[in-house]
Amino acid sequence: MKSTDISLPRGAALIAEKVKTLPESPGVYRMMAADGEVLYVGKARNLKRRVTNYTKLGGHSNRIARMIASTAAMEFITTATETDALLLEANLIKRLRPRYNVLLRDDKSFPYILLTADHDFPQVLKHRGTRKREGDYFGPFASAGAVGRTLNALQKAFLLRSCSDSVFESRTRPCLLFQIKRCSAPCTGEIGKEGYEELVTEARDFLTGKSRRTQDMLAREMEKASTDLDFERAAIYRDRIRALTQIQSHQGINPRSVVDADVFAIAEQGGQTCIQVFFFRAGQNWGNRAYFPRHDKEVEPAEVLDAFLAQFYDDRPPPKLILLSHDVPGRKLLAEALTIRAGHKVDVHMPQKGEKRDLAEHALTNAKDALGRRLAESSTQRRLLEEMAETFGLDAAPERIEVYDNSHISGTNAVGGMIVAGPDGFMKNHYRKFNIKNKETEPGDDYAMMREVLTRRFSRLIKEAGPRGEAQTGSEDGASPWPDVILIDGGAGQLKVSEEVLAELGIEDVAIISIAKGPERDAGRERFFMPGRQPFMLPPKNPVLYYLQRLRDEAHRFAIGSHRVRRKKAAAANPLDEIAGIGPTRKRALLRHFGSARAVARAGLNDLVGVEGINEKVAQIVYDHFHGSPE
Repeated sequence: MKSTDISLPRGAALIAEKVKTLPESPGVYRMMAADGEVLYVGKARNLKRRVTNYTKLGGHSNRIARMIASTAAMEFITTATETDALLLEANLIKRLRPRYNVLLRDDKSFPYILLTADHDFPQVLKHRGTRKREGDYFGPFASAGAVGRTLNALQKAFLLRSCSDSVFESRTRPCLLFQIKRCSAPCTGEIGKEGYEELVTEARDFLTGKSRRTQDMLAREMEKASTDLDFERAAIYRDRIRALTQIQSHQGINPRSVVDADVFAIAEQGGQTCIQVFFFRAGQNWGNRAYFPRHDKEVEPAEVLDAFLAQFYDDRPPPKLILLSHDVPGRKLLAEALTIRAGHKVDVHMPQKGEKRDLAEHALTNAKDALGRRLAESSTQRRLLEEMAETFGLDAAPERIEVYDNSHISGTNAVGGMIVAGPDGFMKNHYRKFNIKNKETEPGDDYAMMREVLTRRFSRLIKEAGPRGEAQTGSEDGASPWPDVILIDGGAGQLKVSEEVLAELGIEDVAIISIAKGPERDAGRERFFMPGRQPFMLPPKNPVLYYLQRLRDEAHRFAIGSHRVRRKKAAAANPLDEIAGIGPTRKRALLRHFGSARAVARAGLNDLVGVEGINEKVAQIVYDHFHGSPE
């Protein structure tokens, strides 16, 4: 008899006890395991009726039966309406990531174009994150590349400034962007406020779907300039029209009957699904993105799409129209909830004919293609991992590989990097960086750095996920957070350090591989080190060798990038920031008077008192900071 069969009555009995006190009102429920892990978050129009369904001992899918059997506790939140329950459910799923829910894996924010409104001469720039700055936000765009191309063309078409306010205020002559006709240089008065406002209005019109009117106006101005024999001005208008045309040529499909809409299509194959999202704003296609949500293989595509949509719009403003390739059970409820949240009517439709149906079909074709590519890549990746297991004598193909590398310059700003890879490729949300903190580490001691990184990593892993081999659910995507293999960039010395660290922590069943660069750092002649084996090399054209080189190079890239960020931050640090009582105003006054922080450090007490805004007390604090207070 399966353990699920034994524990199902126990879980159902516990749920039955909870049902006795439940109200017949809307709300959200959480099912939890004995260790407190949230297994599932659900919503209900009637909590009592919905949760009662889980008390039955038969008629459940394998997924639901496993969930009931694992349930050791439940929590409930009542809401005023079912729409409130839907919004709360989506928020809790994204925050708690329960293993039995459909999970939206990619949670990155989308980029927008921001036309600022907090300056006399508005700036146009790419924006990502919360909308704190005053201005008009246009988007979302599917990728930073799509924003970059549009911004580039916008600068050519409307000559709006992209520089920061501080740079704008400090300019004394036009910058290079003015010379190459990508900015009208309001910073130095090359254009007046009224003329610049006209450019801003034209850009806003274009980004809100009035591109035809903008192009017609530019065409009239170009003809007028030509008639007046002002060919230089006519050429400027010609270049601006070309830039607008370039934006539209990058958009691909530009629908006539759809102004603002998101189009979702779902494709399913082999237990995996792909949801393709297209963004249409101002009648233009602003790109698309593919998602691969995590879910149980038993969940139907319509149910996956339904759960995905609620999570997708949990922290994103919806457009007025959402088009779907498949109908979903909660379509009307979703439309009602999004309407309340957005403050304007939101329609959710599965179109049956016309241009809107064509858009949904186009998105569906892209979803099928993206899923096909992912399945092919996954199959190739699986074969690579199986070959790796055979090559290195592993018990099975690794599900999780952690790769470690260090980066520093003569020991300064040392950083350790960890990247993670598995059957689905690089797992970038699992990457970690480690700032080397041990002050006793000699500058440039790679062995000591590796010891610190591995000790911190695996000590924390044991604390958070428990010893390897126990049931682990610490990873946000449901996979075990424990690696099957750790790959170290280095030779025999790094291998020995790694063995010692794992032995000290009582970790025995994680394979360690060290990869050393070949003579003269020649790629293809790497030597591999493993415990209990003589160093060995792989054939130059071996696919496993290429794969491990790629892993090592990714770890190297990540470690170097983290080191550069730390080095840049350290270089930008100002000694004046460390002085108590010296705020931005006094700091500017000191730097303006002496020219640099180094000159401030050399200044005498009387010189400091002579600075505007610095009294004797503050001057003494500054002087003591650099010279030490008197005994």
